[in-house]
Amino acid sequence: MSEDPRRSIRALLELQETGKDRFTAPTPAEGPPRLFGGQVAAQALRAACATVEEARPVHSLHSYFIRPGRPDSAMELVVERTRDGRSFTTRHVTALQEDKAIFTLTASFHAPEEGTDWQLPAPEAERPTDAARHSPSEPFATFWRDSFFLIQSLSGSSQRPLLHPAWIRLAEDIGDDPVLQACALTYVSDMAVVFAARAPADRIGFGGGGASLDHSVWFHRPFDIRRWLLFSVDAVTNYGARGLARGTFHTEDGALVASLAQEGLLRPTGGPRWPADIEAQMRAQMEAGTAP
Repeated sequence: MSEDPRRSIRALLELQETGKDRFTAPTPAEGPPRLFGGQVAAQALRAACATVEEARPVHSLHSYFIRPGRPDSAMELVVERTRDGRSFTTRHVTALQEDKAIFTLTASFHAPEEGTDWQLPAPEAERPTDAARHSPSEPFATFWRDSFFLIQSLSGSSQRPLLHPAWIRLAEDIGDDPVLQACALTYVSDMAVVFAARAPADRIGFGGGGASLDHSVWFHRPFDIRRWLLFSVDAVTNYGARGLARGTFHTEDGALVASLAQEGLLRPTGGPRWPADIEAQMRAQMEAGTAP
């Protein structure tokens, strides 16, 4: 019997093959009124990986969110085999609900090669502890209660959503399969990025909302999502109703294992507000120049 997809990321990634390069993915009814973007991206990557030989791991993905996904509504993933080269493989995936595209993803796979191993220095951060899951107040209590990940935010507050930087790791054991590992990192790579893309002054009093427009991930080095990774995202620019954020994942030893970039839609309405005491704390930090 399959695991309950509401409680297992492995079960969310169990796709049903319905034809050549066509799959259906679980979309549990429980949770927010629209599918979490990281879930759809992870499932689309899983479909792409199903059409590529195991010896050629994914090294990057680039995606666009076209329409909000609906929970408890059948989702089909259609894979196009764009190219199979000597060193690189390219796949394009379209996610459909009711025959309408809600999401597209292009993934590139690279046969391992020898080369220089170099990176910028890792950020300094307090090492993670055996922290439990967050138990924040509304409006984020349900989101964190159902999260597949353990979170330890370096902001020091458990009453906010994930504020970057934070240590994260998957709570369940999905084994060593690099495909499942990459899909799980893709899932969490969309977490709280839209909020992080906001200009610092615009975060005060605004608890969430907005929407991901596009999302890219680059996989640099092997990693284990079951071990702590430092997940850090910073705003780059805001203009009009859009904001760009860039982020990284580092191991405890400082190895850069993945990077991300995302543009978000940052309209000022439609999101929940912080509780008054948290809003006051954020305003005080902003005035003191210590806001995350």
